[in-house]
Amino acid sequence: MAILGWIGWGLSVLINLYMMVLFARVILDWVQFFARGWRPSGILLVLANVLYALTDPPIRWIGRFVPPLRLGGGMAIDVGFMLLFLVLIVGQRFATFLYFLSL
Repeated sequence: MAILGWIGWGLSVLINLYMMVLFARVILDWVQFFARGWRPSGILLVLANVLYALTDPPIRWIGRFVPPLRLGGGMAIDVGFMLLFLVLIVGQRFATFLYFLSL
């Protein structure tokens, strides 16, 4: 049962780290949204490329199955990000359950 605890703990840590990466992407997207003329340069450009490289594949994969939510007036909300965040929260709860199951 101890191995189950280590697996649960490891999954929880990995999911936490990925959620931090997603949160950093949200901050970067909002900065670009509010400051239209701002473009990352230097180390921020490298960081932005890493963030997008880590988060784009799962968001695009979800986007193939879940279309954007049309709001009218040419506006749409990409629900892939929210769905990915929800799946990560459920996965984290499952990992925590595995950890406490081993105690």
